[in-house]
Amino acid sequence: MPVASVGEIELDYERSGSGPPLLLIMGMSGTALHWGEPFLQALRRDFDVIAYDHRGVGASSRLEGPITIVQMADDALGLLDALGIDSAHIVGISMGGMVAQELALAHPERVLTLTLGCTYCGGSGSSLMTPELARRLRDARRSGDREQAVRASWEANISPALVDDADVYAAYSEVSRQRAVAVPVILAQIDAIDAHDTSARLAELAMPTLVIHGTADQVLPVENGHLVASLIPGSRLEIFDGVGHLFFWERPDRSAELVREHATVAA
Repeated sequence: MPVASVGEIELDYERSGSGPPLLLIMGMSGTALHWGEPFLQALRRDFDVIAYDHRGVGASSRLEGPITIVQMADDALGLLDALGIDSAHIVGISMGGMVAQELALAHPERVLTLTLGCTYCGGSGSSLMTPELARRLRDARRSGDREQAVRASWEANISPALVDDADVYAAYSEVSRQRAVAVPVILAQIDAIDAHDTSARLAELAMPTLVIHGTADQVLPVENGHLVASLIPGSRLEIFDGVGHLFFWERPDRSAELVREHATVAA
């Protein structure tokens, strides 16, 4: 993957497809590979797709100390600047959706449309994963057993309907193996998520906004999707019944179709 200079750091990114620019902002412990090839391939038919790795991930610069969601939003903006992109369609999932919120609030003129998937805004009515799930994931990460950590992540992020699909899990395991994220980076991202709260400001967003969430999401329960959509004037809420956190793995074609349909409102 090429690397772009963004201020004092570098971010690795992949750019593919053709059409208007679409910036994909990944979530906690994820990499540019975690979008999954089926979803990316479906997007490339209609967009110039840009996927990148946050600080501390892949070939991007090392993460030095703590980081905030606002700093990650500045990184995303800096990548657009480095690539000479004045405005783009923005898709952020999970922690990436929090980054996308801050980017859209600070620089609305750079956002053609906003898609917020399986994400969280903080404030009253928001909820994170249960303590039991957080403990299970933490113990798996600290076990030193890479396969145990990947499997625990998979089981947390996917719905019961797909969790035992060997072929899909093999694809997920392979991208996780190719580009591992260090535990200290994940812990710094968790701290950033814990401090995130845009709930009182989301009413400022005026760009076309799509919110997507699955009812079987264990990582960020579906009430977060309902709340985010209720706080953004004129937003559209799309609920995937029985789908987990990684909705774009479970419904890649439909997810890409929703992004494509949403982009037409700004055409």
